Amino acid sequence: MTDQSTSPVSAPRHNRRMIVLTGVLVLQILCAVFFLGDVIEDFRMGGLVPHTLFEGAVALVLFLGVVFCGHEVRRTIERSRRAEAAASAASGAFAQLIETRFEDWRLTASETEVAMLTLKGFDVGEIAGLRNTAQGTVRAQLARIYVKSGVTNRSQFVCLFIDDLLEAPITPQRNGRRSTSD
Repeated sequence: MTDQSTSPVSAPRHNRRMIVLTGVLVLQILCAVFFLGDVIEDFRMGGLVPHTLFEGAVALVLFLGVVFCGHEVRRTIERSRRAEAAASAASGAFAQLIETRFEDWRLTASETEVAMLTLKGFDVGEIAGLRNTAQGTVRAQLARIYVKSGVTNRSQFVCLFIDDLLEAPITPQRNGRRSTSD
């Protein structure tokens, strides 16, 4: 597994959106400048005629579009910053929760490392390889971690932390499916 501090899917999507919005804004600015210049030239050459009025209206609408698009770009950037800050805060809070739980359970340094790798999704063989230890050692450490945390297996261990992330508890329904309670 790899560390994924930013979503590999949402970052390119966000960048594409910003590029498109910025491109539209630049295009609108160029069009507004062109039409404004054309209106000024037409007014100097022929005075105030319907054609000049129409181009003036188009230039005004393009200018309003530039203002609106600029506002939307700014809002999108701010929304993105807030979302990144919230994700960072949530990540920090989750890391603090994990650290607190490990301290409460009085895990050793080795058990803490094995527990963290387990939460990250590594299996026993991968953990053993990363730590240069035998798989039996990792299994023994996991067994001690499970006892200290009051669970019996990996799924229950991971669920201890996932439950804290869920807003509502999971309750079984009559048809056997699970759902979040309202």
